[in-house]
Amino acid sequence: MAEQESLEFGKADFVLLDQVTMEHFMENLKQRFEMGRIYTYIGEVVVSVNPYKQTQLYGEDVIEQYRGRELYERPPHLYAVADAAYKAMKRRAKDTCIVISGESGAGKTEASKYIMQYIAAITNPSQRAEVERVKNVLLKSNCVLEAFGNAKTNRNDNSSRFGKYMDINFDFKGDPTGGHINNYLLEKSRILKQHPGERNFHSFYQVRLQDHVAGIFPSLGIIYLSSALPTPMSQLLASDCANFLAVADAMKVIGFSPAEISSVYKILATILHLGNVSFLDQGDAVEVENEELVSHLAELTCTQPESLLQTLLYRTVAAGGGEVIEKGHSAKEANYARDACAKAIYERLFCWIVGRINSIIEVKKYDAKLHGKNTVIAVLDIYGFEIFDTNSFEQFCINYCNEKLQQLFIELILRQEQEEYQREGIEWQHVEYFNNQIIVDLVEQPHKGIIPILDEACLSGGRVTDALFLESMNTRLGKHPHYTSRKLCATDKSMEFGRDFRIKHYAGDVTYSVEGFIDKNKDTLFQDFKRLMYKSTDPVLRDMWPDGELSITEVTKRPLTAATLFKNSMVALVENLACKEPYYVRCIKPNDQKSPLLFDDERCRHQVAYLGLLENVRVRRAGFAYRQPYDRFLLRYKMTCEYTWPYHLMDTDQEATKALIEQHEFQEDVAYGHTKIFIRTPQTLFRLEQERAQLIPIIVLLLQKAWRGALARRRCRYLRAIYTIMGHYKRHKVKAYLWELVHRFQGVRSMADYGQIGTPRTHTLLSSAPRPPARPALLGDLSGSWGPLGNVLPSGWPSCLPLAQDPGCISLPAPGDSVSPTLQINRFNKSRDRAILVTDQHLYKLEPRKQYKVMRAIPLSMVTQVSVTSCQDQLVVFHTQSNDDLVICFHKMQPEEDNRVGELVGVLVNHFKMTKRELQVRVSDCIQLSLRGRKRLVAVETHHEQTFPDFGKSRDGFVLYWPRR
Repeated sequence: MAEQESLEFGKADFVLLDQVTMEHFMENLKQRFEMGRIYTYIGEVVVSVNPYKQTQLYGEDVIEQYRGRELYERPPHLYAVADAAYKAMKRRAKDTCIVISGESGAGKTEASKYIMQYIAAITNPSQRAEVERVKNVLLKSNCVLEAFGNAKTNRNDNSSRFGKYMDINFDFKGDPTGGHINNYLLEKSRILKQHPGERNFHSFYQVRLQDHVAGIFPSLGIIYLSSALPTPMSQLLASDCANFLAVADAMKVIGFSPAEISSVYKILATILHLGNVSFLDQGDAVEVENEELVSHLAELTCTQPESLLQTLLYRTVAAGGGEVIEKGHSAKEANYARDACAKAIYERLFCWIVGRINSIIEVKKYDAKLHGKNTVIAVLDIYGFEIFDTNSFEQFCINYCNEKLQQLFIELILRQEQEEYQREGIEWQHVEYFNNQIIVDLVEQPHKGIIPILDEACLSGGRVTDALFLESMNTRLGKHPHYTSRKLCATDKSMEFGRDFRIKHYAGDVTYSVEGFIDKNKDTLFQDFKRLMYKSTDPVLRDMWPDGELSITEVTKRPLTAATLFKNSMVALVENLACKEPYYVRCIKPNDQKSPLLFDDERCRHQVAYLGLLENVRVRRAGFAYRQPYDRFLLRYKMTCEYTWPYHLMDTDQEATKALIEQHEFQEDVAYGHTKIFIRTPQTLFRLEQERAQLIPIIVLLLQKAWRGALARRRCRYLRAIYTIMGHYKRHKVKAYLWELVHRFQGVRSMADYGQIGTPRTHTLLSSAPRPPARPALLGDLSGSWGPLGNVLPSGWPSCLPLAQDPGCISLPAPGDSVSPTLQINRFNKSRDRAILVTDQHLYKLEPRKQYKVMRAIPLSMVTQVSVTSCQDQLVVFHTQSNDDLVICFHKMQPEEDNRVGELVGVLVNHFKMTKRELQVRVSDCIQLSLRGRKRLVAVETHHEQTFPDFGKSRDGFVLYWPRR
């Protein structure tokens, strides 16, 4: 079961349907298609619906999601089946096979490509060169086989017209070492005729482009094709040119030599030109209408023109006693022989290409004793059931193939289920399903089946027609429940007398026309053509006709018929598949319009029926809809039981699973195997899923809480470490600063300038530490210039102390640095402790309780005036151009009678003079100011009971309450 998808997308496994009916199956299939879920499981079978659009379901990222995962751990996908087959092959050293089936246009070819790409992506992690070569050849072989074996039909632009079975060999490490390809029933009749709107094989249109691309491959030596060929340029698709280049590149990568590639295209040209040969009756003789074409054909086939002309007009017959007779053709016989030759050449060319690829990718020099066991993954891309308006010999063979494979698949699934139940100790329950062995016997049973009757008609002496073959079937099979014809059912006017018969297949009734059955089954090709091609000087063409080595008198055994050859190949294929562990991909075509939005219910219902998907569901359920190993079951549902969350303390996972089931009271709906739990109805599983879905958000919150706590604790440890480092560093800086001061001012009392010139510049202008007395003579100019301001200035402070250089707000003082504490009134009429730092460019207001964080920076260029009072209070107002003044009061001085206002005013005035600017200093006991553009007054009142300065609110503004000392 795919457990990662919500039920809004439908059930990801058809085994979990509430009822196994066609209606419920179709409803779930349609819902998933409309929600963009093109893959659905039936146990380990993948049902794939062609989306008819590009999707984001493939690529390296998606491959990584499925690599090494169990089938049910991810949503349904082709990659999951490919990985399951690969793991079974690698872990258990078992040969596996992936069977891909469905009708034309259902996406079988694309599915096989994606499976091959996945296997190639997950193998050879060590990048061995030989393994990479094998992988490239296997992947490129698809391109070549599609060109020569696929064609555009009314149902599919890239329809496979042959069946393909590919073995991929792996060494003991799980890396591909080689492979082998078998092909089945190439639709060679397409060479001669196609239905309206369809095309011949892609290769003919690609070689038709040769005159456009010959300049790209001059070394191939391809002969120019005349414009009279039956492949008009109007039939070319936009992809033909790109595909032609891709095929040429693929053939080079695979290992085809330039001479071989040239021969292949010459042979294609031969077939095209051969179709233009026509014959004329000249009395008792027949002549070729366009003899110059014969010379051209002889050049292409590297044969003698006289021999080719003789072969087209005559055939050699061996008479009694070793006598050989030449018999001339009639025009009708010559046309038949020409068409038979064209079909045979293409079929043998296709088989030669397959054989050439096999010779390149086959496992070479592999010794099981040295290299370990050689295991295989097989990929079978086989035609699906076909029902056309007119069904002929090819559809009969294809549908027989589907009947035989369907019978095998059901038997294999039943065998797998029975073996699993037996391993787990669960009682097997008989499953009712449609057994189509009766239809297989109708076709192939010796002496009684349709194929033996057809062979008998072909081997009979005299003139045997298709109508006589139909009459023979009516006589022998008239009482068979799955066979009928117009003669046997005269009221059924959907069939014609003497032409049609009907088989009741497991997928539905199919009416076949016997016209052409005899000729197609005989597949007659005169020995003269075989000997002619064998005598060709073209080595590729010669290799294609080994049976031409025998002379006419040495050929005594009649060749097997086409139907018998196909039946024998199907028997061999079934025997091959029966010894492998199978995995299945069932492809469904949603509509005939190739629309990504349309879901044709009747069209899909028919495919579900003939693919036997309902039988697959019934066999898979077999009494139990779901099974899972105990450890995996607990891993998903343990949170729903108090005895298993977060982990259980029981002896085994089986005991813990039983405790979980008993707590939910599901005992009557489960069975316990040796390693797995079996659940009978889907409803039990859905209830567990619902409980799990309710608990998941709570578990997520718990995990988030724990993780956030872990992150917070880690951050706290980091901060503690940071502050510890900062504290040690600050103490180091303070000590270094003090040692520097001691060193600089050791003899300061004996110096004439008291060490003023050599004073180091620090962060602060105003220091709270005691200072040596300054010279009073320096203050005369201040008191003389500003009158009352002289009373404000102390008698020992100079006016020429330099300002510290602005640190650019990068390295402001930290705790331990010397700054001036102040009291500030803010716009909310509240007084706050702050610190003031003045540099040569800015006036900074700092927050001492937050590591002296800068709260406001005022450029000195914005300061227009400084106001102070005439009293001993330490009130200062900085007036700015922005009408947002700063009101402060120095306090906490050491010593208490220290006067910082004079120091501040003196240094600012000196700094402004040095920068050639004017600073107005105003002395008033009632100072007018602006806060955020609003006019205010600030005055000073002295109180005996006041212990420390503080601001208060007045009617016109503020009052500074100053303690009386």
